[in-house]
Amino acid sequence: MLPVPAANIVLPAIHPAAPTLAYEKLEQGKNYWVVDDVLPNAQEVAERCFSHQAWEYGLPYQPESWPGMRFHGALLPAELAALEQRVKSLIGKDKIWMAQPPGALRLDCNVAQLVGATESSSHPHTDSRSLCRYACVIYLSPDPDPACGTSFCRLRYPNAAMGGNLVTAPYNNLLDALKVRGLPIEAWYEDLKVENVFNRMLLYKANLVHCASGYFGKELREKRLTTVFFWMAED
Repeated sequence: MLPVPAANIVLPAIHPAAPTLAYEKLEQGKNYWVVDDVLPNAQEVAERCFSHQAWEYGLPYQPESWPGMRFHGALLPAELAALEQRVKSLIGKDKIWMAQPPGALRLDCNVAQLVGATESSSHPHTDSRSLCRYACVIYLSPDPDPACGTSFCRLRYPNAAMGGNLVTAPYNNLLDALKVRGLPIEAWYEDLKVENVFNRMLLYKANLVHCASGYFGKELREKRLTTVFFWMAED
């Protein structure tokens, strides 16, 4: 993934027949929020996660769409309520809620994720508009690799033209909008990287293209530990 070119570099035009994404300039406090020291008991939460015994396994261990290990219920009810109150004040909404997909599927909200250096790589995506409006990650590795935070991306066409970063109605995700199941990492520019800092929260509009910037660690307590959340909200 290449960085967004400097403003003085003239890029080719997007081919008229190519699929496009809308573009929204990234602005702290408007479409993403970074809050440090967000959990008052972050060390306790991290230790609870590392000590958990009943992990679910994803790629490369099981044929799932998600990597590494995870479990639901990372934050206790009172901790989650306090976090949601903070989120509502940041985004200026009176109500947020966790949507549930149809059938027996389960939204992976309030989930701890533990992913090592060799268990995955960066995969730019958006979260489904039908299930969430805001997404949130809290970094909980005590000694993280700062470069392995979260990246926001813009579409990069084969001729190096630069596209947008946002999935809008009537589409729900990148598959709907671009009509392709996946794109190579070379198909994206990195617009912004938020560093991985212990007890830092990154909250953002879930329809922005984003990805983990990378993963680290081999042993359980050395891997990239995060908690992730997805909320619906009134438009």
